[in-house]
Amino acid sequence: MTLTVHVFARLRDLAGSETIVIPLPTPATARDVRDVIRRNHPSLAELLVRSQIAINGEFVNDDAAVRPGDEAAVIPPVSGG
Repeated sequence: MTLTVHVFARLRDLAGSETIVIPLPTPATARDVRDVIRRNHPSLAELLVRSQIAINGEFVNDDAAVRPGDEAAVIPPVSGG
């Protein structure tokens, strides 16, 4: 399956786009999303480790299932003051 992943803030800057399309095995997990992004987009690897994965608008752990048609996003850590 292929999955479109929305990326934000610094991840978007590094990727050069608001979305990236990745190939995933079936079945897949959020860990697979992280691993494929890391392999295909090495410039995102360092920030990806500290980022949250969201599937269909919900933050998930790395064991969460990812299915065809799901909406995925990677949210980097946010600091403020």
